[in-house]
Amino acid sequence: QTSNMSDNENDDLELDAAEEQRLKASIHAAVGEMVFRFGSQENAQFSKGFVAALSELTFRQFGVAAVDLEAFARHAKRTTIGADDVMLLARRKGDVTRALQSMEESLNATDAANKVKRARKSTAAAAAGPAT
Repeated sequence: QTSNMSDNENDDLELDAAEEQRLKASIHAAVGEMVFRFGSQENAQFSKGFVAALSELTFRQFGVAAVDLEAFARHAKRTTIGADDVMLLARRKGDVTRALQSMEESLNATDAANKVKRARKSTAAAAAGPAT
């Protein structure tokens, strides 16, 4: 996935109150689900306050990451944030870097397989001739 940056950095980073609340609610739901699953596996319980605090921390950390990603792309004189920027962001987190590299390899393999399929379809269609 890529993200285009605007000329005014603050326009992209500032959310109106309704957007921020929707985003926070989505993050809270996802964090809550992950905490619930982890708690079920580890036979542990977590308070609602813990989930709320972890959700807020996650929201703020995403904001920091967004600013960093934009800075990386801007430094490279690009207007699009790409996978290389994400890899740079994760460079000090070995497990995250390995997971991202694995995901990137999987996506590249899928893209290559899809290109082969499209090429075969195109070749077959050309060999069949014009449709009547």
